Amino acid sequence: MLNRRHLRVKVVQTLYAYSLSEDKDIKTFEKALLKNVDEVYEMYMWTLNLLDEVSDYVLIDAEGRANKFLPTEKDLSLTTKLSTNTFIESLRQNPQYGEGVKKYKISWSFDPEIVRTVFLQLKDSEAYLEYLQQEDRSIGTEKDIIKHIFKKIILKSPVIEQVFEEKFINWPVDKEVLQALIAKTFKNFSSEDPRKNKLAEITQNWNDDSDYVIALLGKTIRNTNEYQKLISDKTKNWESDRIALMDTLLMRMAICELVNFPSIPVKVTINEYIEISKVFSTLKSNTFINGILDKILNDLNQKGRIQKAGRGLRD
Repeated sequence: MLNRRHLRVKVVQTLYAYSLSEDKDIKTFEKALLKNVDEVYEMYMWTLNLLDEVSDYVLIDAEGRANKFLPTEKDLSLTTKLSTNTFIESLRQNPQYGEGVKKYKISWSFDPEIVRTVFLQLKDSEAYLEYLQQEDRSIGTEKDIIKHIFKKIILKSPVIEQVFEEKFINWPVDKEVLQALIAKTFKNFSSEDPRKNKLAEITQNWNDDSDYVIALLGKTIRNTNEYQKLISDKTKNWESDRIALMDTLLMRMAICELVNFPSIPVKVTINEYIEISKVFSTLKSNTFINGILDKILNDLNQKGRIQKAGRGLRD
């Protein structure tokens, strides 16, 4: 699921787009931010559906083998067990999954070879042949082969990688989140009663988290001049064009969080933006941002601007 760091990344991506755009309607970018988050869940639905379609493809494969002009004994004896895999059957009965497939209009029919290719890689694997011999149809045992399909085939397939890259612009960043969502789904699906098996949530508490990202984006934009002055006062020895835009945006967001979000500890805020800069900005950005934010934090503390609700949150 998306944690707060992932959400901060979503905000800075939106803020970056806002900074480069001639359109300065905050509402437009709030919608873009929420869509950015929703695309992670859509990616999750597409992946679950691919697992579903691959499991069902065994029926097409079996029919093709049986209809051969001279089918072999192996062709006629191959089981279609995967099509009724207990994990997949539970997934198919999940209302949220059904709604997601409809909402996002998910269908792999635009390229049938994708499902076929995944199944063909699976079919002769040792894991699949062992699965066919297993008599235990409990969900705990049955989901192991689905884990294998996801981890060993889907995640390692260049074809599928390309499909997701073309469909989801933030795939390189969100791939990690997708893996966490799928892992959470495998953990959640532990009951033989499909009604008790729940899909992963996009965040731990989306009601709170959606308020957080919208507020962080909006307050950072609306207070740009104030926050930029704080930064400029501490970077007088730096030429403005030498400061990466991403560094500036991350520092503005950090200042916004320090002064507007009383429940988030100061240390967490500073550390989070330093860590994000290591991935999304220049090689020395983390050291630069840490030094500037430390100076700004001292000034804000002296002026009584840091108001944290709880013990230890100001440290």
